[in-house]
Amino acid sequence: MVAVASLAVSPTPEPPPVHVRAAFGARDSEPELIDGGPAWRCGDAALRPATNPAQAAWVGQTLDGLQVDNLRVARPLRSTDGRWVVGGWAATRVIAGRAEPRHDEVVSVAVRLHQATTGLNRPRFIDARADVFAVADRVCFAEEEVPLDADLGGRLFEVLAGSRRPMTSRPQVVHGDLFGNVLFAGSASPAIMDFEPYWRPAEWAAAVIVVDALAWGGADEEIVRRWNHLPDWPQALLRALLFRLAVHALHPYSTTRSLRGLERAAHQITELL
Repeated sequence: MVAVASLAVSPTPEPPPVHVRAAFGARDSEPELIDGGPAWRCGDAALRPATNPAQAAWVGQTLDGLQVDNLRVARPLRSTDGRWVVGGWAATRVIAGRAEPRHDEVVSVAVRLHQATTGLNRPRFIDARADVFAVADRVCFAEEEVPLDADLGGRLFEVLAGSRRPMTSRPQVVHGDLFGNVLFAGSASPAIMDFEPYWRPAEWAAAVIVVDALAWGGADEEIVRRWNHLPDWPQALLRALLFRLAVHALHPYSTTRSLRGLERAAHQITELL
């Protein structure tokens, strides 16, 4: 996840063990870390940790049949005995491409992707998630209260939280972490290799991309206005900013230095409120 990677250097991930590689048909392949992790290329397969097996199985089933116009989807792989998850790992086919700072195109991917996911049912595992990102998601929508480190984003969160107003867009299944996770390969359609599911309005997921692009991707400030035609856009941006501030305040790798990007993003977004 790019925003987290920008906070600090995390420990080098461990490659998938031999029995996991064998289960996905890649026993003899030497694991190669993909863009700093956490995914590893093993032959034609990309293996990544699956810390939430229920979520990983849902992603496998969902991406296996998902069709989106002008979007390549890395198809999940089942193990030799039919499982989506083996020993805490899941796999997809390797798909060509690299992340590039084509921020508006990534937002466009979000719009198309979430038109295709609008009919999906709410995943049951979402309510049980208790990781930093799940907690921050609930905090930004005022569904939960937790202490936020004032020096790492909590103070700015409190200043901005009072500007929240009801959103009219209905929640649906969205990918909440597309920034840095959309791949480009020349003139080919953009691609995704994974799915981080949240139950929020589609505009919120697009707004998270914009916040990340402003904070860590070097996006120009006009990006906040180019997507102003989306429903609930100012409030979607505000909640996306609050989400990232809450993540930053809760995440163990955060620093006061990495907060500066979010402070820059806040300056641009508050002008729309």
